[in-house]
Amino acid sequence: MRELFETDLNIDDHPMSSAELVDAVGKADVLVPTVTDRIDASLIAAAGPQLKLIASFSNGFDHIDVESASARGIAVTNTPGVLTQDTADMTMALILAVPRRLVEGARVLSRDADWAGWTPTWMLGRRLGGKRLGIVGMGRIGQAVARRAKAFGLSIHYHNRHRVSAAIENELEATYWDSLDQMLARMDIISVNCPRTPGTYHLLSERRLKLMRPEAYLVNTSRGEVIDESALIRLLDSGAIAGAGLDVFEHEPMISPKLLRLAENGRVVLLPHMGSATIEGRLEMGEKVLINIRAFFDGHRPPDRVLPSML
Repeated sequence: MRELFETDLNIDDHPMSSAELVDAVGKADVLVPTVTDRIDASLIAAAGPQLKLIASFSNGFDHIDVESASARGIAVTNTPGVLTQDTADMTMALILAVPRRLVEGARVLSRDADWAGWTPTWMLGRRLGGKRLGIVGMGRIGQAVARRAKAFGLSIHYHNRHRVSAAIENELEATYWDSLDQMLARMDIISVNCPRTPGTYHLLSERRLKLMRPEAYLVNTSRGEVIDESALIRLLDSGAIAGAGLDVFEHEPMISPKLLRLAENGRVVLLPHMGSATIEGRLEMGEKVLINIRAFFDGHRPPDRVLPSML
C-alpha cells in the first residue's frame, strides 16, 4: 500500500477508537477497516466528501452499514473466499475437540497433579463415525466443512436459505432440510457456518436451541450473534446440550464468566476468534484489498463489491 498510495497505517494493530475512525474518514479517500471496526451510520455521516471506498480487510461485512455507505455514494468491498479453508479447518478441529474431550485431556498433563495412567472408563468421549452433522449455512465454508467431515465418516445434513445444486449434494452425500427446527432436533453435532446478517441474528434462539438433543454438540466459527449466547449457557449448564466449541462470541472481546466456568468444567472449548488466523490467509486478504482499491480507482468495478441487496 505504501508503494501505491499515501498511506496511514495502524502500525501497532490496536483497536481504533471512535475518535480515530472519525478522523480517518474525515481525510481518507479509502478506509480499510477490519471486522472489529464498527462502521455505522453515524461514522459514515462524519465522512468527508473525498471518501469513496471502504475496502474492508474481512470476509464478513456485518460491521459496516452498507446501506448508509451506498446512500452516500461510498462503495464497499470485502475479501471473500480466501479464508474458506482456514475456517473450515478450525471448524473441523472443534468438531473433533469437543466430543473427544481433547482440551480436557491436554489439561490433565499440564497441571501439577500426576496422571494416574490409562483406565477403561476414564475420559470417555463420543465417536465421530456414523454421527449426523447438521450444517447451518451451506456456502463456501459450510461445503468445505462438509468435505472434511465426510472424510471422518460423518453423515452430512444441512439447512440453507437456498438448496445447493444436485451436483454438490451428490458429491457430499448431503441431505437438505427445509426446516431448521426439524434438523436441529435430529442431529448429533450442529455446525454454524452462516454469515451474520439482520436475518440471522439469534437464528439459534433459545427455542431452537432447546430442540437439540441432550447428547448433541454445537460448534460455531461464524459470528457470535447468530446464537443466543445467554440461552446457550443456560442449556449447557443444565445439561440440556452436551457441549459446545466456540471460536466467536456475542459480545467479543468480552467473554461471559459463565462460559469461562463451563470451559474450566470441560463443557465447552473456547478459542479467541482464531478461525482465519493463518499467515497465508492474511496475505491473501491483503492482496484482495489492494486489488479492490486498484480496480476502483482505475474506473473498474471492484471484484468484491458489496451491495445492499446482498444483506
